[in-house]
Amino acid sequence: MSFLDSLTDFGFGMGGQMSTDMAIDLGTANTLVAIPGEGIVVNEPSVVAIEKATHRVLAVGHEAKSMINHTPDAFSAEHPLHDGVVADYDVTEAMISAFINKAAPRKYPWQPKPRIVVCIPCGATSVEKRAVFEASIQAGARQAYLIEEPMAAAMGADLPVTEPTGSMVVDIGGGTTEVAVISLGGIVTSSSLRLAGNRMDEAIAMHLRDLLGIKIGERTAEIIKIKIGSILPFEDGRERDMVISGQDVITEQPKEVTIQSEDVRAALQAPIDEMVTHIKETFKKTNPDLASDIIQNGILLTGGGGLLAGLDRYLTDKLEIPVWTSPTALTNVVMGCLKVLETPQALRQTLMRTK
Repeated sequence: MSFLDSLTDFGFGMGGQMSTDMAIDLGTANTLVAIPGEGIVVNEPSVVAIEKATHRVLAVGHEAKSMINHTPDAFSAEHPLHDGVVADYDVTEAMISAFINKAAPRKYPWQPKPRIVVCIPCGATSVEKRAVFEASIQAGARQAYLIEEPMAAAMGADLPVTEPTGSMVVDIGGGTTEVAVISLGGIVTSSSLRLAGNRMDEAIAMHLRDLLGIKIGERTAEIIKIKIGSILPFEDGRERDMVISGQDVITEQPKEVTIQSEDVRAALQAPIDEMVTHIKETFKKTNPDLASDIIQNGILLTGGGGLLAGLDRYLTDKLEIPVWTSPTALTNVVMGCLKVLETPQALRQTLMRTK
């Protein structure tokens, strides 16, 4: 390797320009991009609007999400990631490329491409991992390093992941619920359930269809979950209500109804209880010493789905282990990826784990 090549590999291009390396939380619902020294610079929905005939990308992120269910037949707004993994390779590549360019546009053609650290579900297959890696390279990365989501979340939340003690993470994203026990810098046991925020939204939509005879879209269901969703009565003792608009199931005419937070709670019961069963099964696989640590230290609840009102209290009751919601639940994964990017030793370990 020449001296110039070695400089380029460490991030220096001609004229002393450095490449802008990036950490990417590539989520089913949202994608976040962070840059060393700057923090989070992109936080947008993982949605791409395309022209069907030419497969040309029309919009990405917020603009594309606003087009969901509002596009003519010639266009479509798509989620290229399903259940945390690549569902449409070409569209995923286009989305990553757009977010990389938005985060740090390359000013000169000779400027080095960025290295990126990107998260993957802990249950991803080798084929699914390869798809994320290849899409990242084709989208403009010089090198791509993969890290399991719960490990990144634990690092982002400043858990003692390198110490000889057990830490347990429940990361509820848009497409997957990741559960992992971490100790001495590695994942001891883990599992990935392809049920998370999106399934909660679907459950809300189906329940309101059956209960009130109204059809609503995914955006409305998500807004309902965020505004009045809960799995236990609210701590202030007051229930919420909300006026929503949709389509009558029978007449297909516009319909407006008032929904109660109790209705949303009933819709969420089944998917949340499935998560509880999944967490219990993962805990059973944990050796007694680490299980003792977890009982003492509690379980970290993170990810957007972890912010559901009352979920930490509900899980504490069902699991009989203290569960606490991270105050930085939405950003732990991308900040953990950023820490890996900034720590050469961690970067080498991550590369070894994902080969």
